[in-house]
Amino acid sequence: MGNFVHLHVHTEYSILDGATKIAVAAKKAKALGMPALAITDHGNMYGAVNFFDACEKEGIKAIIGTEFYVCDDLTVKNGKTKLNHLVLLCKNEEGYKNISLLNAIAFRDGFYYKPRIDLKTLEAHHEGLVCLSACLAGDIPQAILRRDFEEAERLVVWFKNLFGDDFYLEMQNHFLDEQLEVNKYLRQYAKKYDIKLVVTNDVHYLERSDAESQDVLMCVQMGADYDDPKRLKFPNDEFYLKSYDEMAQLFPDDLEALENTMEVCNKCNFGFVYGHYMFPHYYPDTGEDPKTYIRNLIDAGIKKKYGAETPEIRERIESELAVIEKQGFIEYFLIVWDYINAARNMGISVGPGRGSGAGSIVAYLIGITNIDPLKYDLYFERFLNPERVSAPDFDVDFEDSRRQEVIEYVRRKYGYNRVCKIVTFGTMAAKNAIKDVARVLKVSYSEADRVTKAMPNKLVRKNAKGEEFDLKRPNIILKVFGKYHPKEGAKDYGVDFSVPELVTMYNESPEIKRVVDIAAKLEDSPRQASTHACGVIIGADILDQHMPLGRNGEDITSQYTGVELEHLGFLKMDFLGLRNLSDIKMAIDYIKQNHGIEIDFDKSTYDDPKVFELLSSGNTKAIFQIESAGFQKFMKELRPTSVEDIVAAVSLYRPGPMDSIPKFVKCKHNPELVTFAHPLLEPILKQTYGCIVYQEQVMKIVQALAGYTLGQADMVRRMMGKKKVDDMIKEEVIFIHGKEETVDKHGKVSTAIDGCLKRGVPEDVAHAVWNEMKDFAKYAFNKSHAAAYSLVTYQTAYLKCYYEAEFLTAVLNNRITNIDEIKNYISYAKEEGIKVLPPDINESVGYFSVKNNQIRYGLAAVKGIGLAAIDSIVSEREKNGNYQSFENFVSRCESKVLNKRLVENLIYAGAFDCFGKNRSQLIAIYDELIDRVMIIAKQRESDQMSLFGDLLGEDVNFTVTYPNIPEYDTKTKLSLEKNVTGVYVSGHPLDGFKSRFADCTFTTEMLANVEEDEDGNKIYTDVKNDMPVYLGGIITASDKITTRSGSNMAFVTLEDTYGAVECVFFPKTYEKFKDSLTVEQVVKIHGKLQIKDDKASIIADTCKSVGDEESREEAPKEKQKKDYLGIILRDDTKSFKNELIDILSTYPGDITVCFKIDGKNYKMSQTVRNCKGLYNELLSIVDAEDIKFFSV
Repeated sequence: MGNFVHLHVHTEYSILDGATKIAVAAKKAKALGMPALAITDHGNMYGAVNFFDACEKEGIKAIIGTEFYVCDDLTVKNGKTKLNHLVLLCKNEEGYKNISLLNAIAFRDGFYYKPRIDLKTLEAHHEGLVCLSACLAGDIPQAILRRDFEEAERLVVWFKNLFGDDFYLEMQNHFLDEQLEVNKYLRQYAKKYDIKLVVTNDVHYLERSDAESQDVLMCVQMGADYDDPKRLKFPNDEFYLKSYDEMAQLFPDDLEALENTMEVCNKCNFGFVYGHYMFPHYYPDTGEDPKTYIRNLIDAGIKKKYGAETPEIRERIESELAVIEKQGFIEYFLIVWDYINAARNMGISVGPGRGSGAGSIVAYLIGITNIDPLKYDLYFERFLNPERVSAPDFDVDFEDSRRQEVIEYVRRKYGYNRVCKIVTFGTMAAKNAIKDVARVLKVSYSEADRVTKAMPNKLVRKNAKGEEFDLKRPNIILKVFGKYHPKEGAKDYGVDFSVPELVTMYNESPEIKRVVDIAAKLEDSPRQASTHACGVIIGADILDQHMPLGRNGEDITSQYTGVELEHLGFLKMDFLGLRNLSDIKMAIDYIKQNHGIEIDFDKSTYDDPKVFELLSSGNTKAIFQIESAGFQKFMKELRPTSVEDIVAAVSLYRPGPMDSIPKFVKCKHNPELVTFAHPLLEPILKQTYGCIVYQEQVMKIVQALAGYTLGQADMVRRMMGKKKVDDMIKEEVIFIHGKEETVDKHGKVSTAIDGCLKRGVPEDVAHAVWNEMKDFAKYAFNKSHAAAYSLVTYQTAYLKCYYEAEFLTAVLNNRITNIDEIKNYISYAKEEGIKVLPPDINESVGYFSVKNNQIRYGLAAVKGIGLAAIDSIVSEREKNGNYQSFENFVSRCESKVLNKRLVENLIYAGAFDCFGKNRSQLIAIYDELIDRVMIIAKQRESDQMSLFGDLLGEDVNFTVTYPNIPEYDTKTKLSLEKNVTGVYVSGHPLDGFKSRFADCTFTTEMLANVEEDEDGNKIYTDVKNDMPVYLGGIITASDKITTRSGSNMAFVTLEDTYGAVECVFFPKTYEKFKDSLTVEQVVKIHGKLQIKDDKASIIADTCKSVGDEESREEAPKEKQKKDYLGIILRDDTKSFKNELIDILSTYPGDITVCFKIDGKNYKMSQTVRNCKGLYNELLSIVDAEDIKFFSV
């Protein structure tokens, strides 16, 4: 086997067309005997760190590079741009800095369709780089193909002069005539100018057999069909990772060029270095050094939060500072303190803490966190300890609406070129991969849907040892279709995740088999780069000198992910948005406005009995963390009496160890039942009634019973949490029998551990305790996080307890764009006896408002009402007083915001009900009224007199005659109202059906509470798949479709007072109940809940109509009224009777017409509809007072 290295490789991070998976590429290169492999993705370095790690794992050298897009002038961004290719590879640290900078320039300054550089930029930043002339798309090959040999040679000389011996002419052979032509001239130039040749294969996939999947990937990215003859595609299947022998067969006369790839390999020796930090420095404004400054902050914090110092406080401070200082994180703490302090100074709400950082008293005293670690018995070692080498990580919550302001502060402070957001990649998840491939191959949607619906979101299986494994990425498709077979010795050896239904589909349908085989290869491939929602990098230096930068829209981002950047030593901060902080802040503002009371939770003792009474009632709707139906039930059973109970409840409920909840509740209410396996456990487990609930308790148990340091205990906690079975077996021996002090080869000391036996704990007790910890550690919750978040729970509960209207108004406003949540909370407010008032042109502001314990609908929630219009309407009202009438509003409304859609939507929403006119009357005249206002506005602008002689400088007083027509019936009125507000405001079609739905077991409120698992899948907390349901509601949509067999079925949207859910009626069920499946029909449905692809729907079994006459217990029965149009013909209009009949005949409808002539009524044969056209034509003959629409 000869010497050869692939220097032109496109991984999955060549997002348009690369399908070479990094991990398997490194393995194959090693298997082929190649000592190195290069990565040269199109225009980026997204995969560089991942690639380096994969090569290191396989013991081969990683050559970091990029195939750049090169244009004539990167500042020109119009018209069709030239995008030639050029391959650059890193030789050393200087080369890495330059290739990173070139990447940053390409995205930041040169981006135009693609990230671009030009030769001028390359000339300025070429040191430390090897240059290859690239594929057919390179500058030199393109000149050759144009037969512009003078330009080709000019470029060869230019690159040679710039790079010297680090410039290589690159030959490829994929059996393309153009390549053979180009190679002929490259050989000539190499000889003429003394430039070495290299050969490469333009690798875009791993094996020849992967060509089809790579072709499909391109179709997915471009939205093309596989059989589209006009689409972009590769000419053949030669673009794979070939062996030396295969390359030698392609270039039998150029074996030296193959050997030259080794010369390039030997030149390229850049490698990433881990284990160091590139954090920015913090320089206190006072001029003090950071150590002095943080101590001054701590001393001030002691006075503010404790009043006076105690030995316990000082001891904790000094022990923490010793670790923080030794590990070099003093400035890290100050950086976090600084932007939190800045946020508070800007009036931005900051959370009390998040994660294990809440266990630090230093963080508490300087204001990073707001929870007392001594009071709640939180451990600093859970956050940072001498045995743990990773950097600390403070995640901070800000009110979500103002989080960006804090990020902008950091950018201003440290410099815009030292702060950037972090890239993240959307990938082809298993189900999406199936759907995407099926679409490209034109497999029917229903067939693909059948496959993906059979793929489970959650699946647990056991291996040969009986250990449980969750179905997780990667290779989900292979696993569920029975094609994943771990090798003996692997942790998941013997685990079978196959789903029989899917295996059958795969074996019986060649079409599905093809889709699955291709999708399995593409699963988890990056689909697009985007920006991480909250991650930010703060650099010690200008970032583009140390890492490549990218772009997502206007955001400049890193090209490496957050985890990769942390490994490289960069400071990553998460600026998280917590909506509930906005709820609290907004509610406090409303309370101050309405009651003159300022609420300051910093001064709260968190022990108000009424708050715990509210929680114990189970009425926890809108309360942070605990509003689900399951939690409501739990709260009723638990009856919490302290924040500690909330902390424990959240810790027990959320991770999943539900079996321990009954024991916890029982022991809380029956203290005599609490037992401890050993007296040393009592102080640790007393607060949680003998149950292991927290990770910190596991740490304290091994410390108290066996003599571990808290740092060592944290390692045990992590081991158990990650289910490292083999390590736990070894650790159990140490826990019981102890170990001697050891020193590793680096001189690191591992302190001796006594073990349980030495400390007097019987062996059987030690085994029992260990087994209990082992079982619970995988579920046990981080107490520091739970305690901090429980303060937010208490705060929301307090506001709900004492100021519910203000609190719910804040909740509504912070969810104003989510119509389902608006419906949910409006319904809940009504249940709580809080009146929700419709929009009012004289009372409403932009958002929901609250006054006198009533919530007023906001104008912003009405469709088609922009913020500019709202500001104008409210500003005019505040400046010149309330609007006196509808016509007064129209005349005072600014012409630039006044439009017919705005006015019409406000009418339907009920915003003008305050003027005492029917909505139907306003609709009848608004159009003409706006036209009149617009004419007058134009006349004013042109300084003309009106036809009626009004002076344009004077106010115009409108006289409007409203037609005498009835209001819309209730059903129509509510329907129109909902069309423009998204919800029923002034009433609900189901208001009278409450008792009729009393036997229903399900409402859409039960779908409101969802959590996400680690893969981002929705988990419904209050319902289960396939559970039977019985629900009532009104049909708001009914879509009938025809199946392949010609049968009919329907998808019906059923809405109750909380929200809506889709109900599926398959053919047999549809035929039985189709007469009931009409829009606005009130029905009750039996069926099964189906949860697929994160969506809940109901498979209907029965449907029963609930008639108005038998169900509306609140509405008195009324005689059905009939609509009439009455026209009075007087002496001067009698002669126009025939003309009137002609007019009536052109507006057919269901309204009966009566003429009144000489005091007698005459019923006409014509029936009409009530519309503006008819009314205007009648006015041409008779006066308005002689036209009457009425009902009898």
